[in-house]
Amino acid sequence: MLTAIIVMAAIALVLGAVLGYASIKFKVEGNPLVEQIDALLPQTQCGQCGYPGCKPYAEAVASGEAAPNLCIPGGPGAGQAIADLVGVPYEPLGGEAAEPAPKAVAAIDEKTCIGCTACIKACPVDAIIGATKQVHTVISAVCTGCGLCEPACPVEECIIMDPVKTDIGNWKWEYPTYEVKKVA
Repeated sequence: MLTAIIVMAAIALVLGAVLGYASIKFKVEGNPLVEQIDALLPQTQCGQCGYPGCKPYAEAVASGEAAPNLCIPGGPGAGQAIADLVGVPYEPLGGEAAEPAPKAVAAIDEKTCIGCTACIKACPVDAIIGATKQVHTVISAVCTGCGLCEPACPVEECIIMDPVKTDIGNWKWEYPTYEVKKVA
């Protein structure tokens, strides 16, 4: 019995050493520019930029396939920081005169909700709670206002985007400022 334990421990040590060596030898290096761009994005994974999430958008910007101004939730602050990072001039989305859309949160009409869970599946930040064939509701503190739940709902006008009225309790700076650190 002791011999079996020693043999198993020796095999485990050898396999552990082989796996450790393989992880170092075959390490896949990520693009540090992609990581920096991804860090500047709000991580809402909303898809409003036309990409399925923040990481694919960061990869597209780093490769030059996408403009740095497509992130709606990040606003002009993120767009400017990303443009500075990749070394391209920043152009506001929609031109110079474009105003950012007012902040809004989703609201579900409980009288018309059929409990299909389509909105729950579409929400990238899990701001909608409910169960199948039960009324759903939105956690407004979590909702980013991306609006992806609205077209996903099969019931017309069940989900509406309510503008958030700014008052002293929820006032914040328009867009965050970002510090850009370039990788050498």
